[in-house]
Amino acid sequence: MFKWPFKWLLKRLGGIPIDRSGKSNIVQSMVEAFEKSKKLIITIAPSGTREKVMKWKTGFYHIASQAKVPIVCGYIDYKQKIIGIGPVFNPSSDIRANMTSIKAFYAQFSGKYTETHHIN
Repeated sequence: MFKWPFKWLLKRLGGIPIDRSGKSNIVQSMVEAFEKSKKLIITIAPSGTREKVMKWKTGFYHIASQAKVPIVCGYIDYKQKIIGIGPVFNPSSDIRANMTSIKAFYAQFSGKYTETHHIN
């Protein structure tokens, strides 16, 4: 996302680019960013936006859990042509139950490239 034409705008809005090419602890970096900030909102693009994935990544959950912040589910439904904000999840120690609820919420929406979004 931090490429032209969005880079300037995202930086101006306080965006923090993440280099995912190396071996870095992104979860810990984001938890530290929450600790250092009075106000911080992070947006994480879902798995499967660029290639087919078979399993959801859970880094977003671990960030929220360790930083003690809620997960607010946002969505874009391409089929219905709607966008919105869904439920708020407060991470608990039962990641399996919480992820089941989050996945159930997203199951009602259609992505842009549905053939690449077969994630469990």
